Amino acid sequence: MTDPLAQISTLTLIQQAALGSGASFWTTEAVGDIPSIVLTDGPHGVRKQSGASDHLGIGSSEPATCFPPAAALSQTWDPDLIERVGAALGAESRALGVHVLLGPGINIKRDPRCGRNFEYFSEDPLLSGALGAAWVRGVQSRGVGASLKHFAANNSEHDRMRASSDVDDRTLREIYLRAFEHVVREAAPWTVMCSYNRINGVYASENTWLLTDVLRGEWGFDGVVVSDWGAVRDRVAAVAAGLDLEMPSSGGFGDSEVVAAVTTGALDAAAVATAAERVARLALRAHGSSWAAETFDMEDLIDAHHRLARQAAGLAVVLLKNDLIDSEPILPLAPSRLAVIGPFAQEPRYQGGGSSHVNPTRLDVPLDEIRTSNLEHPVTYFPGLPAHPDDDAERLRAHAVRGAAEADTAVLFLGLPADEDSEGYDREHIDLPPEQLALLRAVVEAQPRTVVVLSHGGVVRLDAVAELAPAILDGALLGQAGGGALADILFGAVNPSGRLAETVPARLHDTPAYLNFPSENGHTVYGERIFVGYRWYDVRDLEVTFPFGHGLSYTAFAYSDLEVDAGPDGLTVRVVVANVGPRPGREVVQVYASKPDSRISRAPRWLAGFGSLSLDSGERRGIEIPIRRADLAFWDVRSRRWLVESGDHTASVGASSRDLRLHATVAVDGDVPRIVFTRESTLGEILADPAAAPLLFETLGTAAASTPAMGTDLLRMLASVPIERMVSLSGGRVTPERLDDLLAALNAVRP
Repeated sequence: MTDPLAQISTLTLIQQAALGSGASFWTTEAVGDIPSIVLTDGPHGVRKQSGASDHLGIGSSEPATCFPPAAALSQTWDPDLIERVGAALGAESRALGVHVLLGPGINIKRDPRCGRNFEYFSEDPLLSGALGAAWVRGVQSRGVGASLKHFAANNSEHDRMRASSDVDDRTLREIYLRAFEHVVREAAPWTVMCSYNRINGVYASENTWLLTDVLRGEWGFDGVVVSDWGAVRDRVAAVAAGLDLEMPSSGGFGDSEVVAAVTTGALDAAAVATAAERVARLALRAHGSSWAAETFDMEDLIDAHHRLARQAAGLAVVLLKNDLIDSEPILPLAPSRLAVIGPFAQEPRYQGGGSSHVNPTRLDVPLDEIRTSNLEHPVTYFPGLPAHPDDDAERLRAHAVRGAAEADTAVLFLGLPADEDSEGYDREHIDLPPEQLALLRAVVEAQPRTVVVLSHGGVVRLDAVAELAPAILDGALLGQAGGGALADILFGAVNPSGRLAETVPARLHDTPAYLNFPSENGHTVYGERIFVGYRWYDVRDLEVTFPFGHGLSYTAFAYSDLEVDAGPDGLTVRVVVANVGPRPGREVVQVYASKPDSRISRAPRWLAGFGSLSLDSGERRGIEIPIRRADLAFWDVRSRRWLVESGDHTASVGASSRDLRLHATVAVDGDVPRIVFTRESTLGEILADPAAAPLLFETLGTAAASTPAMGTDLLRMLASVPIERMVSLSGGRVTPERLDDLLAALNAVRP
């Protein structure tokens, strides 16, 4: 049988161009023996459209399991669980005839107002990368390709198809590309989806540096670069930059442009052939996978996947607060008379809007699940809030307050309306609706035993909620099985172990990008640089309502016996964790690294590793967490590479970014930066180099380090002077020729 790939070179230019574009909204072209493949939206469910095709979630789709979106999955801090979810998504993709599932979304949550934050994992690149890699491994283990998105610096929805993300090189590398790099290197996604936006003025789809130099050249990506739907402005420029597949179909227009450009010499024919070969490899891989012959029956998968969705949702719930009343914590609830309040209890918020909107196979309603868990006692429901403008808000609130007062405990559901969490536009604020806060105040006044359950895709301001409510559960968006998972948590069948993957600020004005969000005049300035999320709040010593990594439990954990060893591959952190409370539970152990004496501007600490362990009451066990050397490094803009600084590094271990229990310092052998001194190098930069400094002193005959008469430190004053200025400042002692000789000598003495 003829190898289909061998035919690529024999295909006509028109056929090769056709392989690089869609045949329809969700399919690629079939050319010769190269079959068509189906791509469809994820990432938390398979949105296989059965009616009119669209990319905004308008058209109907076939039923599929709606797992918790990334905003909730990230709160599990559990890569193994997320890999299982990915495998389930891969199996459903196969059952529905899908070859590439468009996910995961791993863009950094730069600002809580981003409308699509519910589809993204975290404000931290390490956590996003680790969880994204697990998702990719799971999906692709079933012979279905993942599509890592949105590459790159796509951190808002406003003007997303034109705006330029203007971000410096170090920030781009350390924050916005780092998770992508981790997933590409560790999980090898079959495809990467380029984003709509420009990056420093160049469209992502036309960005040679991004798609070819970095993605393929540095990271070794060997799959297909596919466009976001409608992201290609200039197909010829995109192919030249490294884009392989334009989606959706342009009706042959893009193909014609490519053929014409090759004919006139404006585009290298080899670029078209290479793109065609990559798409062909993807199609053959999808159809030839060992899983391709397996039969997946959706009916067989539905029950098992719903159970997995419930387990995932249970692990995602974060217990934010749990005060004592009469010497006992409010949660978990004992069976008793309950007043359940709020529309989300009956009509749950469980996913966001837009292209990822899933038609669930079933839906657990929280109110029904609470009643099932509290069978021997009455559960009374009160809307509390108007569902329509003509509803009597005061009457509904008063009715709910009376019901709360008559119950043993009130369970109040609050959160964002559905239209606040959607692709295509950003939020204007992070506040809960004022009528919800008014209801909370009234309910708590009538019933001190009140539990708040939160539903939202993006972070909301919680200072008032934290002040008023004695107990708070944060469910983010929990998917179709969230109702059952919440009942499991409320009544103690599951001990909460979720941790926040995003800081909850005290107010919007404190957030890192507050002054630079959204874009203005087509540009988004990333003025906060690397100080995103908890890095920003820590470096500015700002109070937050709940810190990154925070989450309580129905039991308690103690840490001891911290050991940190340094090796050529990084650090090994060992710590003993003991369950010192009354219940079995799971603890997420977080390790933060710091370099207090760093020569560059760095966050006070950053997440460098994490792990979890489940312990019975009274059980004590050690956990080992590796810290990769790469996760100690920073991007050095002068040498354009990752560098680890020599000297002492501190590893801090604890239960959140602001609950660090143990600390240990270890010496790390750093990298030697190989920087070539030029005429623009400053005296300070040269004097900071131990090999070059003596030669500079000897050559220039620099005088005393201080001039008391002027009241100044001469060396500090001259530190920012470029060495080329010594020609004019030396009084003729340094000529241009002598300067060049000096630079040659300075570069020669360095390792």
